[in-house]
Parts: sequence; C-alpha cells; structure tokens
Amino acid sequence: MKRILSLTLILLLVTMSLAGCGETTTELQDGYYTAQAAEFHFGWKEYVTIMVKGGSIVSVEYNAENPSGFIKSWDNAYMQNMLHSNGTYPNEYTRYYAGELLEGQGKEPIDALTGATSSYSSFQKLSAAVVDQARKGDSSIVYVDTATE
Repeated sequence: MKRILSLTLILLLVTMSLAGCGETTTELQDGYYTAQAAEFHFGWKEYVTIMVKGGSIVSVEYNAENPSGFIKSWDNAYMQNMLHSNGTYPNEYTRYYAGELLEGQGKEPIDALTGATSSYSSFQKLSAAVVDQARKGDSSIVYVDTATE
C-alpha cells in the first residue's frame, strides 16, 4: 500500500511540474523591443521602443517619423500649430505617454492626454505589442495596425 501511495505521489508531482512547462511567462525578458505602426498616418509612422533590464522596463521612447526619418517631436512648425489648435504637442504627449508606460511597467492603464487622443489610441496598441514582445523575448520589430475604426 505504501508503494502505491508513493508511486501515486510521484506521478502527481511529475504531472504538476509538466503542466507548468507550457505556460507563458509574464516576466519581461531583458533586451530592446520595438513596435511600429504598419502604415504612415498623415505622413508619420509612430513607434514605441523599450529597453528591459533585470525584468523591468528602464527606458521608453515613443515618437513618430516621416518617410525621410525626421522625428515628429523635432518639428517646431508642427508643434506650434498643434499647440494652438489642440493644447498639446508631440514633444509633450510623447514624453507623457512614455513616462506613464515606464512608471506602470506595462501593467497599469494610461490615461489619455487631452488634445492627443488619436496618438493615445496608437500608443495603446503599440505599447501593448511591445510589452508582449518583451514577454516573449522576441526582439524583432513588430508591425501594428494603428488605424482607428
């Protein structure tokens, strides 16, 4: 009887340990990860790049570039126009959203910034994709459909 009980216990432990092998980790893998919009939207393609070290996000860059590679938050004329019409501008909202992702480590919801709701929608999709890449440890660029319905 003891032998059957011991064998049953061993089989139970082996089964439990094997059951955990197929699970995906929720921990972030160290490295650099990028999610980029699949298409240009109004002449810009947004992207989010994160650096993970020690299982935590330590750096976030959120921005957009035009076909020549010029960065949206560097465009002073665009900044002035958007500031006067929307009350915010790329250099402000990209830093805000990036800072919120860094602070919440991809686990906390991020509030939309007034005047940057279209970018907020894109950021939500891109940040979810880049955090997923970090969980998988897949450093290839992931392309995301950021078009709004």
